[in-house]
Amino acid sequence: MKKVSVVILNWNGVGMLQKFLPKVVEYSANQGVEVCVADNASTDDSVSFLQTHFPDVRLIVLDKNYGFAEGYNRALEQVEAEYVVLLNSDVEVTPHWLEPLVEYMNTHPEVAACQPKIRSERNKEYFEYAGAAGGYLDKYGYPFCRGRIFDVVEKDEGQYDTVSSVFWATGAALFIRLKDYWEAGGLDGRFFAHMEEIDLCWRLRSRGRGIVCIPQSVVYHVGAATLKKENPRKTFLNFRNNLLMLYKNLPEKDLKRVMFVRGVLDGVAAVVFLLKGEKEAAKAVLQARKEFNCICPDFVPSRQENLAKTVADAIPEKVAYSILWKFHISRKKVFSTVTSVTII
Repeated sequence: MKKVSVVILNWNGVGMLQKFLPKVVEYSANQGVEVCVADNASTDDSVSFLQTHFPDVRLIVLDKNYGFAEGYNRALEQVEAEYVVLLNSDVEVTPHWLEPLVEYMNTHPEVAACQPKIRSERNKEYFEYAGAAGGYLDKYGYPFCRGRIFDVVEKDEGQYDTVSSVFWATGAALFIRLKDYWEAGGLDGRFFAHMEEIDLCWRLRSRGRGIVCIPQSVVYHVGAATLKKENPRKTFLNFRNNLLMLYKNLPEKDLKRVMFVRGVLDGVAAVVFLLKGEKEAAKAVLQARKEFNCICPDFVPSRQENLAKTVADAIPEKVAYSILWKFHISRKKVFSTVTSVTII
């Protein structure tokens, strides 16, 4: 069994593989480390490119595009390793990027997963939107990060260079014990893509397992390589999956209140999109709520299982305030002004 398996899920990303895979191979080379590419039935030249130029990279070919969540589940069924890294194809790794992650996890068995510090590949002095220096969740289910709140991304000046407990680790570079991954049920394939890593991390945290950011490891992420940020499909998936995640994981005492408030806030979001002339985004929000209402009954068993296995209702990094209020009303735009950091 390998110590670490770095697994890149690819779909029509031959350009990203050409650009970023060489460094992944070079900087991950170590005894006990394998690099895999799981191909989600690409229709471009991804598979032939890998077979020709990277014959030593393990290739897992899936029979159709299962999306991010189920694609990783299918791929990891074929992996045997103590740790796996779910690494986006648009991530640029750096020398020795794995070492701080492995060393920390080896000495902290209470921690299920971690992430490196994520900087922007396009603007390397700044954090990257999807994960930055570790994720938090507000009382109404809105995610934010050390280094990024909504669209405000901070410059990395070493302000978050301490190892810190977080609520969620980014799916762009998720380092996780494979045993914990499967014991928590893996990624929820019904999500297809977006929010699935936060849902998984919520399950892990509620079951008493730790998640941390280890900023001594640094990678650079392009972001929005599959669906652009303003894409209506992405808006739909983000809103729908966020509601599903809340339904699956919220304690019973909070469920009705939070879902009522989210109904109001999602309506406001749709109106704001309309006022900005973004009709397709507004429609995506309404479609997300409609589909959530239709499929919610299918998630009752998942909710029952999650509540039954919960041992930690109070998770410090799931904060008790509204990040919307802090950001828009209190005008607090950076992480250090809205919350304290748990240093471990």
